[in-house]
Amino acid sequence: MAVKREQFGETTTGAPIYEYHLTNANGVEAVVLNFGATIKNIIVPDKDGKRVDVALGYDDYKKYFDNDCFLGATVGPTANRIAKAKYTIDGKEFILPINDGPNNLHTDMNNGFHKRIWDATEGDNNVTFTLKAEDGDIGFSGNRVFELTYTLTEDNELKLHYHATSDAKTLMNLTNHVYFNLGGHNSGSILDHTMQMNASKYTPVSSSEAIPTGEIADVAGTAFDFRTAKTFGQDVNADEEQLKFVGGYDHNYVVDGYDWKTMKQFCTVSSPKTGIKMECFTNLPGFQLYVGNFLKADGAKDGATYKARDGFCLETQVYPNSINEAGFPDCVYGPDREYDNTTVYKFSK
Repeated sequence: MAVKREQFGETTTGAPIYEYHLTNANGVEAVVLNFGATIKNIIVPDKDGKRVDVALGYDDYKKYFDNDCFLGATVGPTANRIAKAKYTIDGKEFILPINDGPNNLHTDMNNGFHKRIWDATEGDNNVTFTLKAEDGDIGFSGNRVFELTYTLTEDNELKLHYHATSDAKTLMNLTNHVYFNLGGHNSGSILDHTMQMNASKYTPVSSSEAIPTGEIADVAGTAFDFRTAKTFGQDVNADEEQLKFVGGYDHNYVVDGYDWKTMKQFCTVSSPKTGIKMECFTNLPGFQLYVGNFLKADGAKDGATYKARDGFCLETQVYPNSINEAGFPDCVYGPDREYDNTTVYKFSK
């Protein structure tokens, strides 16, 4: 087990951008950046022993300065959508950037956490990124300290442990937006991947704005039912209004039996091309399945061009717009409630 640091580039102000290589004895390697606490590579042996990079990303560090599809990015302090780009805590209204129709998406496209340099501390098999944010930063309250630790285990688990504190009540809902393709990052469509979920409910959206209605609906009898394994492609183009609203799967699922304190396996995904399987765990209540309906990225790793449905995301989270929905899980943290959660992606063949 080892962690190796190499310079990848530098920001427009001259700050160094480093990549941290985490490797284990099984030939698994994860490469993460201090710029945006970004996942750049996840390299896994396939059924024939060939090392396959299953995370979409860039070889050119300058590409991450734009990265409008959020490839591998740590999104914060709040991910996904907030209706009308505003929310209230204890009677005080907070206004966020309007950047997705009339709403807020992923905090801020240019100043969010995915566009910042994080401090880094290396361990034997991990690296911890730390970021401080002052009260009022991008419309959020509290002087806050965020930590994200990436750990690669000998069981081929890539663990993401998030921890944050604040001296005032504040909204927090971070995620990582890594796009996976278990056939290889440049192998084309992911619609042949097989998915099985431990999620019997999801949160429907009201329109193409993709804001949840507040309903928690059963997946039974719909294209959203992955409780029995099926391919992404089987129902992605089904004649259902929810799919038509957002061009395919781009919805939050409810993790069966979540309780905040216990890690739950929420899905398993596999590729027929490589035989690579990924099991996913979290203690969070939800996750966003996005099958790259509008993915478009030129000049990617190995000269690849990523197109729609060439990658999928499993963004663990509190439900989108939870801050404005009384029936959704609580996403307000502060002096009496620290932010602490974990997501694990475990690879096998």
